[in-house]
Amino acid sequence: MDKLLVLTGGSRGIGAATLARFRNEGWRCINLSRNNCDPVMATQLTCDFSEPEWPVNHADALRELVGEPDQICLVHNAALLLKDNVHDAAYDLGRVMQINLVAPQQLNELLVPQMSEGSSILYVGSTLSEKAVANTLSYSVSKHALLGLMRATCQDLAGTGIHSACICPGFTDTEMLRDHVGRDEAILQVLGSSDAFGRLVQPQEIAETLLFAANNPAINGATLHVNLGQIEH
Repeated sequence: MDKLLVLTGGSRGIGAATLARFRNEGWRCINLSRNNCDPVMATQLTCDFSEPEWPVNHADALRELVGEPDQICLVHNAALLLKDNVHDAAYDLGRVMQINLVAPQQLNELLVPQMSEGSSILYVGSTLSEKAVANTLSYSVSKHALLGLMRATCQDLAGTGIHSACICPGFTDTEMLRDHVGRDEAILQVLGSSDAFGRLVQPQEIAETLLFAANNPAINGATLHVNLGQIEH
């Protein structure tokens, strides 16, 4: 059986772990990102989702790479996280929404016609898909919207045999998080202590959850929180 993972943002973090996990299960993998992934893990299609017209330049190449597999799992993982707030986010908001929300829908429109029954569209959301913290306005807004896109996807694809879910990681030990906190180990320790296990989520744990969701069509229209049990204050 030809099973294909199409993933965005596979050069590092959750994306790289997801490519490795699916590849280990025998899936063929395609990665879409600006930076190259491990060539052993996936076929690379280099593109920049911040450019609204990216499909014009890459649609034909992507369709040719995809071919006609028996099952496609499309994982929307690429994201931009900036420090901004209600006082200064207007400039950032359009750029973040293009990468975190519009590009996933553009990719949906490209690939849904090639998806058969048993395929899936999985969105990597965030704890901030359902709440917000200070100084992450554009990211929080985009991740709230991504959850809405998943729910709309589920409704629009009813009867097709294609299922959809939003996997919402907690604080995960990725380069993106480390860069966001200035690689301050003290801050990372505080973030790790905010869940019931007292540590950061590992990218491999998110990858495992994505594989589970891909293989279980009952997980449809669902939001899965993968956060080690965040402690609420």
